[in-house]
Amino acid sequence: MGESLLEIKNLVTSFPWPEGELKAVDGLDLNIRPAQILGLVGESGCGKSMTALSILGLVPSPGRVSRGSIKFKGEELLGASTERLQKIRGAEISMIFQEPMTSLNPVFTVGRQISELILAHRKMDKKKAWELTVESLAQVGIADPENRAGAYPHQLSGGMRQRVVIAMALALKPALIIADEPTTALDVTIQAQILGLMESLQQKTQSAFLLITHNLAVVAKMAHRVAVMYTGRLVEQADVTELFDHPLHPYTKGLMACLPSRSQELGVDLPTIPGVVPPLDALPKGCNFSDRCPEAFSLCREAEPALVEVSSGHMVRCFLHHKEVRKKRKAAA
Repeated sequence: MGESLLEIKNLVTSFPWPEGELKAVDGLDLNIRPAQILGLVGESGCGKSMTALSILGLVPSPGRVSRGSIKFKGEELLGASTERLQKIRGAEISMIFQEPMTSLNPVFTVGRQISELILAHRKMDKKKAWELTVESLAQVGIADPENRAGAYPHQLSGGMRQRVVIAMALALKPALIIADEPTTALDVTIQAQILGLMESLQQKTQSAFLLITHNLAVVAKMAHRVAVMYTGRLVEQADVTELFDHPLHPYTKGLMACLPSRSQELGVDLPTIPGVVPPLDALPKGCNFSDRCPEAFSLCREAEPALVEVSSGHMVRCFLHHKEVRKKRKAAA
């Protein structure tokens, strides 16, 4: 598998609840290698964004990372001081948010915001920081970057603001960039431009990416490896080609069936996965997907399946792929 840049083991991020705790992230294991793009996929409410906030030490109160390990370049981030995390955030791990207006300060010019980030992490004078700011804006395809650097966020279009956020994320050449639904707030044409830009910049900078999205088409185009989450749990993980050629979990299959291209190939109406992601305080007994799963059987509603490796690097959390269960079902048939 190669050396890990980011290694997450048994991560649990929880919120207090009268009956104990609600696990927004529940026993998550993830690895990202240098220069790798890992796609983290699932519907809204599956724990993807909470995973990102856990990595950055930004889980909103009263939530907390209650157990597990998050190692970045071999250094344990859980329990690290606020000062240490501030040094890592922006410089070594940066984030691209889905709505740029939430990550840009409306009262400062975009150039000032990028240059202040640079000055906070690098020892250089203001002139050099400004030159690096303009260079960063040019790198993301912003025309006339010197003048654009003097603009306020509200003076720029949505696509332009997202380019600014990407410029800010890349300014210090971080080893890892977390992109949380980076194109959701943009129209389709601009989405394609931004994704193409991110892909070319990743190839150029060789930064690793954690690409968080509900859009499997984006993952198919950009990711090297894919992890599928449901109700805070990892339900499937594989290399991108393997996952698209041989999806195993019924949830993954459902997400893929919802792709317009896949429906067109089959000549059917665009399907949907029945039901909705259950709230954390009302999870079904047994497998968390059992009440929405077309392939569920009695055991699925009684016990929780473990994550098993079906083939090299292909993990799935489903009784349909537990050898012992399959033998018993076959014998009983």
